[in-house]
Amino acid sequence: MNRVTLDIGRANPNGPTLVPNLAQTADPRLNLLGLSRAQLAEALVEAGVPERQSRMRASQLWGWIYNRGITDFSLMTNVAKELRGKLAENFTLARPEIVTEQISTDGTRKWLLRLAPDADGRRHDVETVYIPEEDRGTLCVSSQVGCTLTCTFCHTGTQTLVRNLTAGEIVGQLLVARDRLGEWPEALAQNPNAPEGGRFVTNLVLMGMGEPLYNFDHVKTAMEIVADGEGLSLSKRRITLSTSGVVPEIVRAGEEIGTMLAISLHGTTDDIRNKLVPLNKKYPIAQLLDACRQYPGLSNSRRITFEYVMLKDVNDTVEDAKRLVQLLKSIPAKVNLIPFNPWPGTDYECSEWPVIERFAEILNKAGYASPVRTPRGRDIMAACGQLKSASERMRAKERTASI
Repeated sequence: MNRVTLDIGRANPNGPTLVPNLAQTADPRLNLLGLSRAQLAEALVEAGVPERQSRMRASQLWGWIYNRGITDFSLMTNVAKELRGKLAENFTLARPEIVTEQISTDGTRKWLLRLAPDADGRRHDVETVYIPEEDRGTLCVSSQVGCTLTCTFCHTGTQTLVRNLTAGEIVGQLLVARDRLGEWPEALAQNPNAPEGGRFVTNLVLMGMGEPLYNFDHVKTAMEIVADGEGLSLSKRRITLSTSGVVPEIVRAGEEIGTMLAISLHGTTDDIRNKLVPLNKKYPIAQLLDACRQYPGLSNSRRITFEYVMLKDVNDTVEDAKRLVQLLKSIPAKVNLIPFNPWPGTDYECSEWPVIERFAEILNKAGYASPVRTPRGRDIMAACGQLKSASERMRAKERTASI
């Protein structure tokens, strides 16, 4: 495992360290990241750009920001010099700041990102994970600082909700990943090991910290930007929104956001799921699956993924597997079986491997693809359900340093 601070060129054998002297005052300029095209044009008009030029100028900026990855207005060579100065006076393109980057022995990367100060000067952290595989590269992004759902098997769920992320903070995680991986056109042109198709990040999953459907509007705007064909241009079929089961928003998400859908199921009876995913007390399994059946565009080519963490002596019996088959009837679906990733203080254990294989066999025989997800990034606490710990360690160090 290799962990590094902002000075990425030097390895830090002692683990993550705080980046000193991060600014604590809010930049009065408007950050353009996360604005829709219409909002961007409106912001330009308010800054003095003639309205008749606003859409054209917004399109120019869009390309520089999301197609070229530029953060400095002075480098936007097809924009008049006087206007570039005006843009720099009024706006910023700042990303979240990398506090630490950790690289697992399996190549998984986890970034602890510090957000711009809130109005009260407070700064918050989120974690973002990049998982490279032979045929894809998946970026797992957060939608909230903390989480409100308290799922008992999930480390993130032990952290209270602080606030929603803005659309810019959500999109900013992808921009940071592309910066660090060298995925912008100029960097790729100089990289002899650039992947086919020119993308390190081929897939994006909203499976980091937080519940995306409790931050609906910002997630919607962020995914529109990510999928825009003249910018980041990531197909909505390569974007997966994962929810713990916010039933009233599921169909709306299909209609308005239009990404692939994943459901954090983890239990086959309400009694068990109530304990694992307390949101089930509000929206029980029957309601959740009815909403899934109504998800727009559902088909064999647009299946819903059901995530199922394997917990020893909790939800891993033959009877559980058979019940799951019955529950999923009439839903085009696949099931991701997730070996439980332990974290400090948990009482849960991962199911034994023969038990997981038996569970998968029952699902496969019933016609449901049920791959067992290989745990990635466990050694840096970057695996499913483990996000949070690095943030807390950093905060603890800050408190110690201030004493």
